[in-house]
Amino acid sequence: MKRRKIVAGNWKMNNDLNEALGLVTEIKGIVKDEVRNDAEIILFPPYISLASIAKNIEKHPILLGAQNVHQENVGAYTGEISVSMLKSVGCSYVIIGHSERRQYFSEDNELLNLKIKRAISGGLVPIYCIGETLEERENGDFWDVLKTQLWEGLEGISAEIAPEKMVIAYEPVWAIGTGKTASTEQAQDVHSYIREELAEIFSPETAAQIRILYGGSVKPDNAKELFSAPDIDGGLIGGASLKSRDFCEIIKAVG
Repeated sequence: MKRRKIVAGNWKMNNDLNEALGLVTEIKGIVKDEVRNDAEIILFPPYISLASIAKNIEKHPILLGAQNVHQENVGAYTGEISVSMLKSVGCSYVIIGHSERRQYFSEDNELLNLKIKRAISGGLVPIYCIGETLEERENGDFWDVLKTQLWEGLEGISAEIAPEKMVIAYEPVWAIGTGKTASTEQAQDVHSYIREELAEIFSPETAAQIRILYGGSVKPDNAKELFSAPDIDGGLIGGASLKSRDFCEIIKAVG
């Protein structure tokens, strides 16, 4: 089974509403005129822009996702947002466990597991992020770190629904926003390891279908080589997704 590549743009806390609409309009135009592959394109703007962008892309193959979600669907959780709210404005994906959520908001694997289950049960596809810090890579602990993030984050999730309801993103924390990028060999080694762990968590058949993205300073000049690796199924793009030309060049790098 050939896994369809994903190119996802995580805008983080950037772009007001007018800037967001301008950027998505530029991306739509370039994709229509220049992109000839079947990459699945997903945009993750801030919450305030979701509804407006959903209307903007109604007749376009670009999909919409949110950068985070709460583990409960209703309640007195000031400042939070639920799966049903995100679904109601047109989201089909949600990022869960981004390293910045882990680092700045102390989100742990147990909490992220609850969010993943809530997303799946509510009809959103979670992109579950895992990755190691520079210290963990240098001291050799990163394999155990990744294993723990996978097993604890995916505990209790059915293998029967995993392939179509789950995406994994490997984001080496040391390569996010630093300009550093794992070599294609390094990234492929980790992606292969992740798929081996997924085979144990679920089954080899399920693991072969789950898409695994690379997220660590992907740029137009390294995207093609990264995406050519057998276990890298696309990218979770940060800074480069804020520039329409760069983001679209990355989309075009999908073979």
